[in-house]
Amino acid sequence: MRCGWRSVAFPLAICLALPATPAMAQSTTRSGTDTTYTRTHLDTTYTTTDEGGSTSPVKFGIGGGLAVPLGTLNSQDKLGWHGQAYVRFRPSGSPIGFQVDGNYAQLKLEPGIPGFPGKTQIIDGTADIVFTIPTSTETVVKPYLLGGAGIYRLEINPDDESLRNRHVTKFGLNGGAGLDFGNGPVTFFAEGRFHNIFSGTLDNIGGTSNASLILATIGVQFGGQ
Repeated sequence: MRCGWRSVAFPLAICLALPATPAMAQSTTRSGTDTTYTRTHLDTTYTTTDEGGSTSPVKFGIGGGLAVPLGTLNSQDKLGWHGQAYVRFRPSGSPIGFQVDGNYAQLKLEPGIPGFPGKTQIIDGTADIVFTIPTSTETVVKPYLLGGAGIYRLEINPDDESLRNRHVTKFGLNGGAGLDFGNGPVTFFAEGRFHNIFSGTLDNIGGTSNASLILATIGVQFGGQ
């Protein structure tokens, strides 16, 4: 008989203990690059969001646009065009990154300039610091500033091949600002940058005049913002 009471009391104690155990459920939802966890404890619901990490620290960009001559270049060249490609590295969570890029610009010579008709070609490679201005994670337009130094090769390329072989390679500085647009692995950018090429022009190789230009660029970036 005593044994029978024990067989009844043990499962009864388990049943009485079950309602005292906190009821908890968890569901997981994903939206874009964020993961949202919803936990229910008794009658209270807790929601937490973990920001996703799909944005790569290494980004690649290509673009092109207008090349506007200034200074000495403005006196011998007309408005032209350019193409750009870059690789940018920015650690996750940091507003500061590093960029290496290359540009090719082509400007038409003005009448009366030695080599006319023809064009001026500018090829440069620069290394730049990029500062992305902090914004909220929901912002799809992110402004940035950049600046650095590089090597510039300027060459007059007349239509008359016998007049070619006039070029100079010089040091220069650049700086500007831009905007990144969109979210996801592929975004867009618009940028304006001032380039100043020191110590030499096409008409006075080795002289002290400065050649400068503004490159206005729109393009696409791979790797997210």
